[in-house]
Amino acid sequence: MIRPPALKPGARVALVAPAGPLGDGAVDRAVERVLGWGWEPVPGEHVRKRHGYLSAPDADRAADLNAALADDSVHAVWCLRGGYGVMRILDAVDWRALERRPKPVIGFSDNTALHLAIQRLDIASFHGPHPATEELTAFSADGLLRALTSTDAAGILPFPEDGARAETITGDAAEGRLVGGNLSLVAATLGTPYAIDARGAILFLEEVGEAPYRVDRLLSQLRLAGVLDGVAGIALGGFTETGMDEDSPGVLDVLRDLLGGRGVPVAHGFPFGHVDDNWTLPVGARARLDADAGTLALLEPAVA
Repeated sequence: MIRPPALKPGARVALVAPAGPLGDGAVDRAVERVLGWGWEPVPGEHVRKRHGYLSAPDADRAADLNAALADDSVHAVWCLRGGYGVMRILDAVDWRALERRPKPVIGFSDNTALHLAIQRLDIASFHGPHPATEELTAFSADGLLRALTSTDAAGILPFPEDGARAETITGDAAEGRLVGGNLSLVAATLGTPYAIDARGAILFLEEVGEAPYRVDRLLSQLRLAGVLDGVAGIALGGFTETGMDEDSPGVLDVLRDLLGGRGVPVAHGFPFGHVDDNWTLPVGARARLDADAGTLALLEPAVA
């Protein structure tokens, strides 16, 4: 794994919007947040636009991302929000620019598509919170800053509450590189050049706004595509806003049914995804999942 340089005080952080549009005040909020951490925000030219359910037309969103990747004075690229639209521009991104000068790319949700594309380059990227979020908790901020600035392995990641742990679905422990992100995007990119490679990896998944039967369909698609066959273990984060009544099977029932009994450790309830307290997970870094203890440990830093 290629580790991008750690961020230092004064680092220039590009703010891009490759997916959905930003609400009033969101860009300014992100700028103030970046300034508050001692970094210099560099908003993309088109981030204040709106184009239906996209932040801007495809060409403009790709142009902002490419400008950030190609600019050697920019030290990191931070996606302002998720939503929808990243898949539309994956083939317009200059990935050679990132390969020439690796730098942290940060985001989650729809930005999972970026992480899946970057995995082909064997460069670490960062599944973590967005800067335009109205309430970025201290827990989320601390984890993000640690991941981007520390050249020491984090070890066992903390939970928001002392003594909390994930729920065991299938026991045992395993080590492997971290891959994954939003379940819908992992499924949607199958059959494309950006499809996930989870062989020997700790697959981490999260989802929002999908009813249990749709989570079932997405996981079944991963199973039928062979994605689950070679995984070392599965770490499950937030599966939120399912919108089903109490008489319907819950999402946890689906996760247990489709992911349990596969002969690899599986645990549910880790703090990442569409949840208030959100881990920053370095995609590509080696990790250890202990499903019996309900813990996830980072075995190496993702920055150098």
